[in-house]
Amino acid sequence: MISIKPFLHRSVSLQALLLSLFIIGCSGDVGYPLVGGGSYSFKNSEGKTTLVNYWAEWCKPCRIEVPELNKLAEEHADQVTVLSVNYDNEQGETLLQQLDKIGIQFQSLALDPRSEWGLERAQVLPETLVINSKGELVKRLIGPQTLESLKAAVME
Repeated sequence: MISIKPFLHRSVSLQALLLSLFIIGCSGDVGYPLVGGGSYSFKNSEGKTTLVNYWAEWCKPCRIEVPELNKLAEEHADQVTVLSVNYDNEQGETLLQQLDKIGIQFQSLALDPRSEWGLERAQVLPETLVINSKGELVKRLIGPQTLESLKAAVME
């Protein structure tokens, strides 16, 4: 005789999962997956600004800008969260190798969040999006930035 209890349990779990996804979708607060696990929501209660930096391994200005972003992420962690997005949509081991090679020390998003603000694919690299704590796009920084220009963008 076959018991249906295991199937009922799975069905309830599936219903709970679908309900959770529906509620998250309705709230407009989507968590984007991070490379290495976890997720990030652009809406935050800490009042932090989020910078989303677009880079590519072949982009020389990106390589120049990364140390500035690393400094900002380390020195101003109480005010800003810095995230990276690989322009070429690399994944897995290739992405991890490129992050290491370029020296990115802050977290990376596994998926590009640009659609959150209705933006087309970046046309120039590097590009950095400035997002306020409500999850709203405040500014787009085109080209390589310095620590000073990044701090100024966060303070605006």
